[in-house]
Order: sequence, then structure tokens, then C-alpha cells
Amino acid sequence: MDLVAAVLSTADASPDALAIGEMTYGELARRVRCTAAGLLDAGLEPGDRVLFSVRPEAAGVVLALGIVAAGGTVVFADPGTGPELFAARLALAGPTWAAAESLLYATSRYGRGLARRRGLLLPSYRELPVRHVYAGRWLPGVPGGALSARRLASTPSITAGGAARGGSGVAGHAGSGVAGRSGVAHLADQEALVVFTSGSTAAPKAVVHTRGSLGAGLQLLATRCRIGPGDTVHTDQLMLGLPALVAGAHWTMPPYGFAPGADPARYAAGLRGATHAFCVPADLAVLLDAGITAPGLRHLLVGGAPVLPPLLRRARAALGGTEILAVYGMTEILPIAIATAEEKLAHTGPGDLIGEPLPGVLVTIAPDGELSVSGPNLCRGYLGEAPLDSHATGDLAAIDDGRLVLLGRKKDMIIRRKTNVYPGLYEPAISTLPGVREAALVGVPDEIGDERIVLAVVPDLVREPGHDGRPGRTGGPGDGHELVAELRARLPHVIDASALPDEIVPVAAIPTVGRTRKPDREALRRLVTGDRAEAGKP
Repeated sequence: MDLVAAVLSTADASPDALAIGEMTYGELARRVRCTAAGLLDAGLEPGDRVLFSVRPEAAGVVLALGIVAAGGTVVFADPGTGPELFAARLALAGPTWAAAESLLYATSRYGRGLARRRGLLLPSYRELPVRHVYAGRWLPGVPGGALSARRLASTPSITAGGAARGGSGVAGHAGSGVAGRSGVAHLADQEALVVFTSGSTAAPKAVVHTRGSLGAGLQLLATRCRIGPGDTVHTDQLMLGLPALVAGAHWTMPPYGFAPGADPARYAAGLRGATHAFCVPADLAVLLDAGITAPGLRHLLVGGAPVLPPLLRRARAALGGTEILAVYGMTEILPIAIATAEEKLAHTGPGDLIGEPLPGVLVTIAPDGELSVSGPNLCRGYLGEAPLDSHATGDLAAIDDGRLVLLGRKKDMIIRRKTNVYPGLYEPAISTLPGVREAALVGVPDEIGDERIVLAVVPDLVREPGHDGRPGRTGGPGDGHELVAELRARLPHVIDASALPDEIVPVAAIPTVGRTRKPDREALRRLVTGDRAEAGKP
């Protein structure tokens, strides 16, 4: 299934139904087609990559779909990654366009000092050597010659039948992938989306999805979560919002553009009348703490981190009439498996049950226990690398009566709320700070499946006379406390706000393992949580 063609086909069939917020399907289709035609008229070429930093709201969805409809690729960019990593990702992606909030352009020019004091190291968007599109109203700092996303979407460049204004625009560009009644050819193999996942400033890594792989993922989700006309889906997540548009449902979004837990009362107001919603475990816990109920909610999808029994029991008690679905997947291939709360709670064996692989998803377990997956929703591969036939997930798993059970993670990635934190990106910078000999970040799971980030540091204290030269403790207990206070003040200027630790623990040494003496994160996790009796065990 071609994602964009499917959305526009649904829109053409039900133009008067509500699509996103107060926008009808007919208006959505018109704006997407106008955006695509305007971008092509402005010089966007099929295959061009567009650095994309626009918040999840109706206008952002229109712009993203318009870019893909024109034959371009949306490259999701997080402006808070820091200048060095941002530059490395920019070099890898090679975008020729950028689409960003006007506020981001303004802040990156005039408010970088304030942003830095708040732990956000913004790149200078307006100085990027690309064509620019800004979302929102014009603000000082928007580059000269930048296109307005609002104007692109409102200019009548193309009719509902696919005829372009003046013989130009969408239908007039050969190979653009925009043609026919829906305005979009079925170019399932077209590169559509690039999402950065990991890697250092020297070797960033990004996943490439096609229109077809994205469409296949939406179809697989529909096998376990039925959505149709008359349903209302409340989420700011594309993984559930786009299936709603394909199915002809009504997509509503949290108005503030942040996680549901940021304002439980406002999120609860949006749930009134909703039939489907999505939460990460940490946000669901906040909503349950606030006493949120949703009598009409039929399906609640929970994912992005392990969904553990204590949270599921609370959710079932509070949302008795709602089917709770735990979604397992990753950027490379989503979804892989979906389990109901009842299935997960009935599992009495070791590990975390994630359910049967979805139709068409093939799974294998390597000799070391690592799970590999493939299927029609598998990404094309990593940017700049050979195509993938399967994806090694980094998760240890077993198959129990046809169902997948996760047994742990090989990777060091920490998941906090909806953010993936890669320790290797930040530990070198932390280790350069005054008073720090070594540093390591580790995730400590809590009862809802979220992870707290703990920074373990080996203090670089002054040596006593006659010391053998190795670092060691020379002061009293206050030394560690002073270092913790200093690090709390310095870290916001060194690492991303999303990676700031919840706790800083001074330790005598970072446990290591193997001949390469790499950090033993499992032993470190036991150490910082106080289980010193177990910390030295292999």
C-alpha cells in the first residue's frame, strides 16, 4: 500500500468527513495537493530530502504529506541534539530543503543564549545552505526567500481531479509521483522518510522508509486494532494518526504538542469522545495518577518502552471497558507484535510476553538469543548503507508456543518516556568536566517500564603525598556531594536536555567486562541501585 495514495483516496471518497481537528478530508486533500504542486513549482526535485522540524499538528501533517506527494523525503530532525551531532546528521542526509517552525528560526538566531541556559544547544537553521519553508506566521529570523507552508497549502495550484494550474505544478512534472484521480501515483518504493536513531558525531545512523514500508506497517496495525469511519483517534503519534486517515476516521491531537503527561487534564479533555488513543508507559502512569477515565475509549495502544504488569493492572482497573494493546516494534520495523493486557498478565514464565508476530512478519532467534525480524514493513535500510533483508533488534528473545517473549536488551540504549538516549553520545563530554575521572550512563527500570537515567562518576580527586599515582578518594564523604552539585550545574551546558540524568552517583570505579574492558552496564546498574553484593558477579 502506498501511504500517500491511500490517504488521498480516502479523502476523495469522503470529502465532507472530519479528518484532522476541524479540517475535513476534502480540505486535507486540497492542501496536500497544493503543497506538493507549490513545492514542485518552487524547484523541489523528486528525491530531494527535506530536513523537517515541525511540531505534530494538522499543518505539520499536511506539509509532510505534501513533501512526500511531490516526490521528496521527510528527514525528521531534532534541533536539540547539539550542534556537532546535528552537523554530522546533516552531512549524512544531504538535504537540499529545510522545513521548520518560524519560532525555531527566530530562536536559533536571537535566542540561542536563553536556549543554552535551558539545556538546549540550537543549530543556526537560517544559515543552512538549503531552500527554506517555514511553518506558522512569519517572525524575525526567518530567512529571506523562505516559502510559507501556510501559503503553499492555500494556493489553488491543483484541482481535485489532478489538473495542475497553468499546465505546471504537480501533474506537469514527469516522474514526480503525482498523477491520476488521487493526485499520487502508487510509487511504493519511493524513499519517503528518514529517521535518525543512533550513532556518534563521527558515525550517525538513520533509518530509511519507503511509502510502501510505511503503508505496510499501517496495514499490519489494522489487523489488531480496527479503525473506521465514525471513530475518533486522539494522539500526536503518526503511527496511529496516519492509520486513522487511511481508515476515514477523525484524528484529534493534544493541543499543546507535548506528551500527554505534561498536562493530564487537557489530555483527558481531548479523550472525551475518542475511541482510540496511544500512550507511552510513563505518560499512561501520569494519567492514571491523575485519575483519568475515558468511558468511550475502545482501544488504548501503549508502546515505545516495555509495558509491564503493574501498569497494566492499574490501567485495567481504571479503564475497565477499554481494550489495552501493548505494541512492540522499533523505528526499523513497526509494528512487530501486539499483545493484549490479558495476554501479558496471563504470562507466568520468565521475560516479557509481546505476543505473536503479526501476519507477514518473520522472526528468527540467533544462537546468542538475539531477535531478528523481517517483513513488508521493514525499512529499506540505513542511510548510505546496503538495503536490509532483516533487522537484528538488539533484544534477547525466546518463542513460547508461537509467541515472542523478550528476555532483555543487548543494546545499551536507555528509553525514557518517548526518548531514546544513547550513552555513548554523551559520556565522552561528561568525562572531560572538572573533577570527573570516568563517567557512564545507565538506565534503571521502574515499575511502569520507563527508565530513570543514572550517571555514575568516578571522582578525579587530589592525590595524597606518596600515593601510587592511581586516582583515589583523598577527602571525606563531602567530596562526592560537592561534585554532584557541580555536575548538576554544568551538565545542561554540555549534553542534551533529554539525556540529563535523574540521579548522579559517585562510585570508586566503573565495572568493566571482557578483554576490551568495556563498561559492564549490568554490573553498574546493580552497583548504583545499591545491590553491591551482586555487583561483582559476572
